[in-house]
Formats: sequence, C-alpha cells, structure tokens
Amino acid sequence: MGVKTRVVVAFSSPDSTIFVFEPPGLEQISCTIAGMKFALILLVNMVFAVASAPADEDSFSEFLQPAFQQSCHKCHGVDGQAEADLNLFELKSVSELTNNPELVEKLIDVLDSQTMPPEGQPQPGSEQRAQMVSELRKLLHASISSHRQFPRSPIRRMNRFQYNNAVQDLFKLEPVVFTLPERMLRDYGYFDPSSGQMPDKLNAGSRPLGKSQLIESRLAGVGPFPQDLRAEHGFDNRGDHLSLSPLLLESFLKLSRSIVESPDFHEKSCGTWSSFFSRPKETEHLKMDVEKRLRIFLTRAFRRPVPEDVLDRYCKHVIARIESGESFSDAMKMAASAALASPRFLYIYDRVNEGEQAEPLDDFDLASRLSYFLWGSIPDETLLELAKAGKLHEPGMLDQQVDRMLNDKKLKRFCDSFPSQWLQLERIISSTPDPNLYPEFYFAKYRVSMHMMLEPLLVFETVLIENRPILDLVDSDFSYRSELLISWYKDGTQSRKTTPTRIPFTRVKVTDRRQGGVITNAAVMTMTSNPTRTQPITRGAWISSVIFNSPPEPPPADVPPLPEDNGAASQDMTLRERFAAHRNRTECAGCHVKIDPLGFALENYGPTGIWRDKYENGREIDPTGVLFRQHEFRDIVEFKDAILHEKKRFTRAFAKHLMSFALGREVVAADSLALDTIVEQSADSGYRIRPLIKQIVLSQPFRQKYNPRQEKSSISVVDPPALPR
Repeated sequence: MGVKTRVVVAFSSPDSTIFVFEPPGLEQISCTIAGMKFALILLVNMVFAVASAPADEDSFSEFLQPAFQQSCHKCHGVDGQAEADLNLFELKSVSELTNNPELVEKLIDVLDSQTMPPEGQPQPGSEQRAQMVSELRKLLHASISSHRQFPRSPIRRMNRFQYNNAVQDLFKLEPVVFTLPERMLRDYGYFDPSSGQMPDKLNAGSRPLGKSQLIESRLAGVGPFPQDLRAEHGFDNRGDHLSLSPLLLESFLKLSRSIVESPDFHEKSCGTWSSFFSRPKETEHLKMDVEKRLRIFLTRAFRRPVPEDVLDRYCKHVIARIESGESFSDAMKMAASAALASPRFLYIYDRVNEGEQAEPLDDFDLASRLSYFLWGSIPDETLLELAKAGKLHEPGMLDQQVDRMLNDKKLKRFCDSFPSQWLQLERIISSTPDPNLYPEFYFAKYRVSMHMMLEPLLVFETVLIENRPILDLVDSDFSYRSELLISWYKDGTQSRKTTPTRIPFTRVKVTDRRQGGVITNAAVMTMTSNPTRTQPITRGAWISSVIFNSPPEPPPADVPPLPEDNGAASQDMTLRERFAAHRNRTECAGCHVKIDPLGFALENYGPTGIWRDKYENGREIDPTGVLFRQHEFRDIVEFKDAILHEKKRFTRAFAKHLMSFALGREVVAADSLALDTIVEQSADSGYRIRPLIKQIVLSQPFRQKYNPRQEKSSISVVDPPALPR
C-alpha cells in the first residue's frame, strides 16, 4: 500500500506479556495472553491507519481531478453551477480534500452506491469507479489518522426510559417506577440471554394493545415525565435532544420526592431498605454509619466516587434532620430524593480532557457508557468495582464484561429500546387502514397491528440471544407468530380466539422466502402504507434509512402529493405508471432513482402486508428493479439476494446505527475508520451479532472522548436546592 510496515511481537516469561513494537510513532501495547485478541484488533486498527498514508499530489492531479472533470462537470462545476453547494472544480490540491473528511466520505458514498453521477450523465467505467473509491478511501483514512478528532461528547440528561431503569436499579426496586408504553414488547418470563436459546413457545404482550397490558407492579403516586422525542433518523438518547431546563429540573425534584414518599416504597419492595433506610441497631456511631451508607449510595448514583465535600454536605443534612426529631428512614429518604434530582445523577457526561486531542475514557466513564449502551441504566457494583481498581479498560477484562452483560437479563432493556427505534415501529401504532376496504384488520377495539409489531421484535431478540448472523434480519428461515398472524399471512383473515391479554407466540419455520426477516414483515408493510394504498416512496425511504442507513433528503416543499383519485384514466394504471406520470421534476430525480426501486420491490405486499399479484384493477404488479445500478431483481426474493450480496454495506449501516445509539450522537466521518474495521471483523465472525456489538465497544470512538476544556464557558455540576450549600 505504499508504506513499509514492520511489526515485532515479543513474548516474555513468566507472565506471558505481549509487547508490540513499531512502526515508529505507535504506542507500545502491553497486555496479558487473555487480552491477545483485543491487542491484535487494536494492532490492525493502527497498522491500517499507518498504511493508509495520504495520496500524493500526483494521484490527485493525474487521476481524481480528471475523473471529476469527466463525470461531474455538468452538476458540480461547469459554468458556475454547483448543485448541493458543491463545486469539485474549486478543489486545487489534495489537502483541500484531506481537510474536509465529511466531503470525502460523501463522495465515497455516492460513487460506491452508484448514486452519482446521475443517470443520463457520463459514467465512469467500473474499474475507474472502483479506483476513485479506493483513492478517496485512502484520503479519508489519512485525514482521520492525522487529525483523529471525534465529535465532542454530548452532555445529556437521561431520557425517561433510562431514568426509570436507573432508579429501579439504584434501590433494587421490585416494582417499576412508572409504566412506559414505549416498551413495545412485554416479556412474560421467556427472556433468558444466558440460555443462548429462545423457547419454541412463549407468551408476549404489547403495551399499546390495551389497558390490560399496563397492569404491572409500579409505585403508586409516581407519574412519568413526557416521552422523549427521537432525533430525526436517530434515537431518543441523542444529546442534542435531551436538555434540562430549570423548569424541568424542578419537576425532577418533585418526581424524586414522589418516588421515596410513595406508599409502595417500603422494606418489602426496596432491596436496599435494610442496608440504607433502616435505622442501625447500634446508634453509638451514627454519624459514621450515615457516612458509610451515603458513600456507597452516592457513588452508585453518581457512577463514580462521590467528592468528599459533597458527601460531607449530604451527611450534615441527614444528621441535622435526625437531630431535629425526624426518623432515620425519613431523613435518608430526603437525601436519596436530593440525589435523584442532582445533575450528577441526571446527566450523562464525560470528564473534561487533559489536552486538546481525543483521549481514552477513564474507567468510570467507560463503565457508564457501557452500561447505558447495553442495559439502559447505571453501572452495577461489578463495573464500578473494576473501574475503581482501574481494571475495566484492560482488554481481557472488557471483553469478559461485555460477555457478562450480554448474558444478563437486563439486556432486555437494550431490546426494549434499540430495535423498535431502529425499525421505526412506533409508526405502526398510528396506522389505520380504511375499515371499509380492510375490515378484517380490526377486531373489537383492537387491531391486527398490535400483533404485527411483536413479530420483528421477537426475531431481533432471537438473533441476539442465539448469536445469529445479522443477515437473518434481512432473510430468516424462522419467525414467531400468534394464531392471528398465522391465519393473517395465510389468507388475510384472523382467528377470533385472540384476546388483548398475554399472547401465545410459536416459533415457525419459514420456507417461503417472501416472508422472513424484518423487511417484509406485515408491520413494516402496514406502517409504510396510507389508509387506502401502498406508498412505494415511503417504503423505499424506509429501506434506505433503516437497512442502508442512508436517509434521503426531504422533498422540496412545493412538491404536491400524488393525487389519490385522478379520474378514470388513472384507475387503469399501475401505481408505478401513476408515479412516472406524476414525477417529472429534475431536482427530484436523484433521490427517486435511489429510493424508487427499493419501494417498488415491496409492491406485492398490500397496505396490510398481505401478498397480492395484481392491483384491484386487474393489472399485474411489477416489482422489478436494480439495486445500486448493479443488481437486477425480478421479485422480492431476488431483491433480498441483492441486499445479501451487499452484506458488507448492510453490516456497516447496521453498525453505524448501533454506534449512534451507543454514543448518543450522530456518527460522522471521523468514525469511518472504526466502522471499516468493525465490518472486516464482522465478516470474520460470520456477521454474528454479539461479536459485532463487542467490536462497537472495542472501537476507538466508544473507548475515547473528545471533551476539551472551554475557556469562555464551563459546566458546573452542583447539587439541587434540596440540600443546603
């Protein structure tokens, strides 16, 4: 690759320490045999970075510039034109590209996916296109390697899902704090990730299914704060969406009081009651006992050792209340309430950097990042003890902890948040097919969609628990269905035995590849339709956003919708023909070339997910198309094959979704090198989901922070007004 690289690996006895030296400039790595795998992964990252040296000016001037002039001149440079505010003819040197990694990544994306140049324009040959992508990748890797500055770690408050989990874990509560309807899939005892196997039969429920699904043990008198909104094409844990206004902070203080004062918050429901709230039998050393209890509690609540001055303030507050005649339990409740309203508890944030460059997280921040990623909650005692000992970041230990967390039942929280948001399944709740056209969709006051939404979530949980390849999410040979869904897929009718309580689901073998996976699930097909017909553009945008993580730009504001009734002539047309007649704006062509084939590939599935071969007017449905201008397909099975042929592209997109969820921020060009490594490592493991998740944790964006000190402004974390200063 143009750079000579030499790596020396030496083993020493008796501790079998591995030392990795050279090439020059690389830091020495030291780890035990247990951490060898991690060290080799890190070595691959570094060698890749060094080997990806900047392309020289000759490569830019002799190849890339002429290629831009040949294929991009009409839209991006000639006669002063610069569509998308991009003029490639203004680039005069290679440094103008290496200093703009976002531009380089965008160029790679549109060339590799063959989105650009648009149809009708001069196209580079396949070898020339591949070489352009290769040279641009070298530039991107060189740019990232030389700057390696990840986005600033966002300071953000916990969303209400994380808050509920954190309070429940902090006090070891039996009941939940408050009911969360966004938890779409209710577990009736089947979820056991340590077993490595999902049961063939299970009972599940859906909170939107009805009031009976909301019946669970919870704290009386405690109301949830409003549901947090999702970021566009993102998740509800994004830092730019989770602010904390003074008014909301006051609401959190009231919420914390309602928790500890709930009649259901007592010694039988609270696992920490005896160790924290109960008055000690010996009161001779009361102050020492209060300090000991508060130190343990506040360290857990604040996710790192509590500062001595803060601990002292809490202790004095508790002792003062006790001396004024308040009971020991009530005094400790007030301290606990103050901790729950403290920004130290509410905010998720990284420590400030020592320097101006990205730095490794300290072990306590690493514990929090890991725990909020996989458990949606505060770290447990094991993670905090390892962080305190400075061992969590060690390669073998981090690997071991990820395995432990993936086998813990708290992993259900990851399944309660990531897959439903990744698949955008909240849209199925508001789907209302026309009851006159699709009367079988409704039964009593409930809808088939409430069963539909559980199927893809159970498929995801199976892939995770059984450590199956993520390719099963595209095309699986199994699924989970209720009696209602079995009859629905068979002939569009439903079993009348269904009740709105817990629903029996059975694992079924899928032999018809028109079904299986999450792409052709009835829930996705229904939620991407309107009440009367399918919406190929919506479906195409969903595939582009969810499966390939390439959301299309929003349409121009002045583009009218497709008329639902365009006279007798339109009634004899297929939907594809109506769209072709309706769409003639050149500024729309680029996106539609990209998303239309994706949507029309799914056109055989009607507005409620039922297979059909013809439209109501008798015309044959045409699902044919070309994926990325490379893979022709004639039906949905060949479309799935085309996606599987692009499995590395799908894996990268899925890993990008996971990384965004794990970091609480948008994934940017600086993360590309890590994503490339993750994809290659995933291929080696057969694209299985657990190794992929582990690679996210081992990646540099996950293990590092970029949070330099700001001179003009600073953030002070203080305690709430419940405690005296």
